[in-house]
Amino acid sequence: MGMYLNPGNEEFAQTIESDYVDKTGMIALINNTINKKHKLTCVSRPRRFGKSYAAQMLCAYYDHTCDSHSLFDGYEISKDENYTTYMNQYQVIYLDMTNLLGKTKPENLVQFIEDSIATEILAVYPNVKKGMSFDQTLLNTVETTNKKFIMIIDEWDAPIRETPEISEKYLNFLRMLFKSSGTTSKIFAAAYMTGILPIKKMKGQSAVSDFKEYSVLNPGKFAKYTGFIEDEVKQLCEQKGLDFDKTKKWYDGYSFGSETSIYNPFSVMSAIDTGEFESYWKQTSAAENLITYMEVEIQKEKSELQAKILKLAAGENLEVDVSNFNNDCENFNSDDDVLTLLIHLGYLSYDKNTKRVRIPNEEIRTEFNKLLKKDKYTKLAELINRSEQLLADTFAGNGDAVAEAIEKVRATNYAPAHYNNEQSLRYAVKFAYIICVDRYMKVEELASGKDLADVVYIPKPTTALPALVVELKWNESANSAIKQIKARNYPAVLQDYVGEIILVGINYSENTGKHTCKIEKISK
Repeated sequence: MGMYLNPGNEEFAQTIESDYVDKTGMIALINNTINKKHKLTCVSRPRRFGKSYAAQMLCAYYDHTCDSHSLFDGYEISKDENYTTYMNQYQVIYLDMTNLLGKTKPENLVQFIEDSIATEILAVYPNVKKGMSFDQTLLNTVETTNKKFIMIIDEWDAPIRETPEISEKYLNFLRMLFKSSGTTSKIFAAAYMTGILPIKKMKGQSAVSDFKEYSVLNPGKFAKYTGFIEDEVKQLCEQKGLDFDKTKKWYDGYSFGSETSIYNPFSVMSAIDTGEFESYWKQTSAAENLITYMEVEIQKEKSELQAKILKLAAGENLEVDVSNFNNDCENFNSDDDVLTLLIHLGYLSYDKNTKRVRIPNEEIRTEFNKLLKKDKYTKLAELINRSEQLLADTFAGNGDAVAEAIEKVRATNYAPAHYNNEQSLRYAVKFAYIICVDRYMKVEELASGKDLADVVYIPKPTTALPALVVELKWNESANSAIKQIKARNYPAVLQDYVGEIILVGINYSENTGKHTCKIEKISK
């Protein structure tokens, strides 16, 4: 068992000793590429979504120096007709690029990789010729052993993200290995790369063009293997006594291809281990340039990015053009590029059909709130303070103050300056009440049996706050909004809630350009 050559199956053996969720079906997808024209696969997914587990699983399955039948028997892959055909039949090269970056200077990375692998090859196969180029060493190894390589690269994009100054040299190394040539076909039966980012674009094209890519934007057949699907999480919750509804609220929300309900595996397993629902998200260097860029942009007086981030924090979704992203962490040509990187990092969920993004769940919303509350963001702090006062005025039943606060929000660049429909009014109201994102389980347009309330704020169980039912009117009156809440029995949607309910009726008049607000309180 080597460090880089034929690493064995020990890591996967340890994985299945814990609460393993069966993702071995992915192996069949790679088997279908072996010795085929499209033998090169790159799967990108957010951090903490099981990339390393998948890479270690493939090592255990293909490495010819071990017998992994006992590890895979009984799992999904064992039912595949080609289960034993490819098992433990290949030379495996395994590279964890994050680990490698810690072992040598960035400028020496490529040479370190070549030397380390060649040293291991020559130690195991002394008949392989010495002093050749790296690809020739690999080719001679195949000719000597009569076994092709399967190359597995974990965190393939770490050099792109963390040491962009060596990007070109690193990408040239990958091109040399995986270029369209007879040599590549003679060396590799297949290759699998996984990381956060898709392959970097150079002049609008993929820098390593022969890979078939499956990203979170286009996961294709790898969608169900990108994270935990809902049935898997339900089963885990039943086995471990974890509240499924809370698990869904905290860690669901991602939509990858045909799978519309994907959970963050690391966070789900962490909640199982600790019994606590909280954010297990930790910042990494992958986002450093992004955060720096956001911090510069977000402090600008007329920042469009600032307004977009606030819309997302308030629970809105945004249309995003993902087509021009360069697949790196430092070249941002537009706000869309920033938002696209947030998708790849897992901070936003992307709906391919609508081309819109949103904050996926409570865990990520917590991380956004941390960003918005930093003292350096004075403009955002003003909005938060203003929202605090608005909520206090709502509790106090001060309708005039609430209407005035919404007017002030409308005068900022956070919300639409000119209303053209009731939806734009809803945007302004939600920005005004942005502080509620932290304190309430907000439910928009919640079905009441007879109709839909515009915005319902249900308090978190840990708070002693009243519930809010906000009804919006357009060219009518605030009183008619209150009457509609009562007539259509909107508070019935809070049938499991016991406590005070505040009814808020807000009207906007196109003739006067003013808001009016009526507030009433009821107990339930």
